Amino acid sequence: MKSVELFAGAGGLGIGLHQAGFSPLNVIEWDRYCCDTLRENLARRVKSLKDWGEITEGDVRIVDFKRYEGKVQLISGGPPCQPFSLGGKHQAYDDTRDMFPQAIRAVRDAKPKAFIFENVKGLTRATFRNYFEYVRLQLEHPTVTAKDQEDWMSHLARLERHHTSGARPDLHYRVVTRLLNAADYGVPQRRERVIFVGIRDDLNTEWSFPKPTHSIDALLWDQTRGDYWDRHRVAKRDRGLNSRFLVRARNLEEKPSEESWRTVRDAIEGLPDAEKNPSAAKQFLNHRQQPGARSYPGHTGSPLDEAAKTLKAGVHGVPGGENMLFRPDGTVRYFTVRESARLQTFPDDFLFHGSWSETMRQLGNAVPVMLARKVGESVAEQLRRAA
Repeated sequence: MKSVELFAGAGGLGIGLHQAGFSPLNVIEWDRYCCDTLRENLARRVKSLKDWGEITEGDVRIVDFKRYEGKVQLISGGPPCQPFSLGGKHQAYDDTRDMFPQAIRAVRDAKPKAFIFENVKGLTRATFRNYFEYVRLQLEHPTVTAKDQEDWMSHLARLERHHTSGARPDLHYRVVTRLLNAADYGVPQRRERVIFVGIRDDLNTEWSFPKPTHSIDALLWDQTRGDYWDRHRVAKRDRGLNSRFLVRARNLEEKPSEESWRTVRDAIEGLPDAEKNPSAAKQFLNHRQQPGARSYPGHTGSPLDEAAKTLKAGVHGVPGGENMLFRPDGTVRYFTVRESARLQTFPDDFLFHGSWSETMRQLGNAVPVMLARKVGESVAEQLRRAA
């Protein structure tokens, strides 16, 4: 099935959707470093970008999406999230970086069978609730556009009236949204993203978000009554749970049905220590130790035997933010780019272009590949049934 990817970044969402069965005709991204990463991997013919079409480096606002009408089944992307980030200035609808209007225009002009858009958890903040609803209604009714000089609240009221009128002869999508934790879908990282999925109203199909496949309770069970420590050959002196999980683990009466949350140790298994053995680390792409890691208030690193904290894009103080490993002995070090890519479930043959801080920015802004794949597979299955 063919697609168009907007705001592609380093390709996390696109790679996951490609693994789910979608092949992008066009991948659009304005950031040249991200485009360099994508182009370099295309030139290297990595499997994860097989059958990808052109890479368009530039402003999405000048792209003609009408030429894709009838040619693509999916529009996907992650509209820039800075307006809604918990770490940003929270300008939301007054922020010129808000690219949701362009995502909606792409849907309106290309008329795909479905779309998948993602954004940060901050979009669900109470202060943004009205704008969240505004975005959702525009995605449901993309042809009900704002009039000249009409402010967004007036447009929202008109969309609400249209939505409740019962008359929907124009282009219409059934839209569902959910806040998903990537760790619940096998990603070794606690990363929450808001996902918008829309399926065109004329398709005879039903859809819901896939059920979580992994849980923290399953991990706690594995670490207290299973073979987690033996499997990883961890010495008994280094075994144990963080105190905040002890009561929860003791209260588990039966083994959970889900798989265990994956930990940092799970993710980086098989990678040589780039600090202690740099020559062996050279066998892996982007696996070089960056010096200078230190803890400071609010940024203490990710414990080895837990799902990682959310990787950040490097705008939170020290470059790389809290993208550090917290060792059992209490020391910290930065994750290498390859380790961070593992935490984001990028394949090992995917090469990131740029300096350490630049590549960490690309990774910190990315959608975990495995999360995108799980959602994409569910959408692809429904589209095949509706064909």
